[in-house]
Amino acid sequence: MSNILIKPLITEKMSADTERNNSYGFVVSDGANKIEIKKSVESAYGVTVTSVRTLRADGKARQRYTKTGVVRGRTNGYKKAIVSLAEGQTIDFYDNI
Repeated sequence: MSNILIKPLITEKMSADTERNNSYGFVVSDGANKIEIKKSVESAYGVTVTSVRTLRADGKARQRYTKTGVVRGRTNGYKKAIVSLAEGQTIDFYDNI
């Protein structure tokens, strides 16, 4: 189960969603389904998950200019999971710093 959750998503948008809806974001492995994600979050953080929403984020096109010309490429895509917790429960991502 430990290879399902890759890292938490800590952005301004997710922080606002956490305050409004008690939802937390995670980058998860590509093959993970909602049931596996729910079990993994519950066992890793000791909370009760009420819902899981998933989405695929595509990679972005990037380019840089070098002496030999333009180098074009893409960043890797990833899968996101937005997890809603039961009322009154929280996850503190900063407790181990």
